[in-house]
Amino acid sequence: MNEIAMRHRDTLDKAIAATESRAFWSAFPEDPREYPEEAAAEGRAAFDARCGRRFELDQPGSAGWAGEERSPYGFDLGVEYPVPDPDVLLPAMAAAMPSWRDAGPEVRAAVCVEIVRRLNSRTHEMAHAVMHTTGQAFTMAFQAGGTHAQDRALEAIAYALAAMRRVPAQATWEKPQGKRPPLRMIKEFRVVPRGIGLVIGCATFPTWNGYPGLFASLATGNAVLVKPSRRAVLPLALTVAVARETLVDAGFDPNLVALAVDAPAERSAASLAVRPEIRLIDFTGSTEFGDWLERHATQATVFAEKSGVNSVVIDSTDDFDGMLRNLAFSLSLYSGQMCTTPQNLLVPRDGIETESGHRSFDEVADGLARAIDGLLGDPRRAAALLGGIVSDDVLKRVDAVAGSARVVLASHPVDVADFPDAVTRTPLLVQVGPADDEYARECFGPVSFLVPTSGVEESLDIWSRTMRERGALTASVYSTDPRVLARAEAIAMEGGVSLSENLTGGVYVNQSAAFSDYHATGLNPAATASYTDDAFVTPRFHVVQWRRHLPAEAPTT
Repeated sequence: MNEIAMRHRDTLDKAIAATESRAFWSAFPEDPREYPEEAAAEGRAAFDARCGRRFELDQPGSAGWAGEERSPYGFDLGVEYPVPDPDVLLPAMAAAMPSWRDAGPEVRAAVCVEIVRRLNSRTHEMAHAVMHTTGQAFTMAFQAGGTHAQDRALEAIAYALAAMRRVPAQATWEKPQGKRPPLRMIKEFRVVPRGIGLVIGCATFPTWNGYPGLFASLATGNAVLVKPSRRAVLPLALTVAVARETLVDAGFDPNLVALAVDAPAERSAASLAVRPEIRLIDFTGSTEFGDWLERHATQATVFAEKSGVNSVVIDSTDDFDGMLRNLAFSLSLYSGQMCTTPQNLLVPRDGIETESGHRSFDEVADGLARAIDGLLGDPRRAAALLGGIVSDDVLKRVDAVAGSARVVLASHPVDVADFPDAVTRTPLLVQVGPADDEYARECFGPVSFLVPTSGVEESLDIWSRTMRERGALTASVYSTDPRVLARAEAIAMEGGVSLSENLTGGVYVNQSAAFSDYHATGLNPAATASYTDDAFVTPRFHVVQWRRHLPAEAPTT
């Protein structure tokens, strides 16, 4: 077996075992302090050296330079990237595939692991790149944009390798014929990739959302063209650079992975997506464009994560303060700019039962507002939790909702040390009626709706309806009644959404752990695929066979 395959065999076996057990496993430490002492300074220096310069990739068919990234912390990155000519780049990528295909599943998976390990060695640099393109605070950028994204990459590689291992390279086929000699054949099987994959990145989680598709396609033998959001190019450009360098070192053509950046005033994702060379598309973003891809990119298999409406059903609790603290953290983390953040809080208008007695609707609302204020009372801690606002569109939504509903908790900026021009907002909490339609569609950002209902049955019905109509990636329920929990589980199964029950401790509804939690299901309008299951990897390859007669005297293999 190839040396690189032997080197990473243990990691791959452990990753595959973790996907089967769903127990905790991580290949990389998530605490920045667990890395070499010099890594922090080197990572910051590497990021600073990138700013204000051209990002060289030596891709074929470059047709100019472009870049317009601005940090939510208040400065322009000033990085320019090569704009490709797809008529030159895509043929070069296709020409790189045969040797990659012929290397076989074990070698491909090991090279992919080597890419991920090299990315891990540069996690501090990646964290600054993620922080200053998405607005995530540094620790979150290090974890979600760095080590957790790397684990998601390994998870996709593990699923891909396990699926390909189920295809034997060779088999002897022998069919008995009674008194006559048996029919004997030798059959050989090869995993054949679909073609070029297109990864369309998002502005908020470019690596966490981008890595599963990138590495699932690459491990199964496909070339991958990475098309970042124009707001968050640097994290994926770094990824492409590391991948290309690793491929060369392993003896493969670097054009197996390439970057596609928009020219000024151009939107290339749509034109790239419908090209005949593109056979796989991984997309994270709006429902509108996700639906467009599914309608128009018919030559490709589309894996899309789109928008949704995540709900929390509050019926009763045996830890009122713990519930409020948990929800406050979930609503505050990254200013609600996560596809898994709760949006609708469905609470009986007559209140709920708790371990300390009955609490009215207003007590629940006021308690949650106080919990958020308490969590964010220290400006340094607030900045570390909230991060920055990724776009003006988010600010406009916050202002629009604040002007049209009963405000329970107002949203306001917070100061960020060292970044006086950072754009920040605390969560906005508003009360609306069950008949209002504003909460029934996604309102991306730090906005949550408190919805008074006639009781838990109406709460469950509203949750079920919005999930069916708009989709959802997460759901949460608080209840001490086993019958309510059972009903919630049934609705979650029918609606295809991950459900969290009675979270009061250090796990939050908007967190998803690689190797254990399935992110999305593909069963409701919010997504057509899951990170990660077999269905996420098997459409990326086919199996081709050839067979021939085996002479009667030939030995059986």
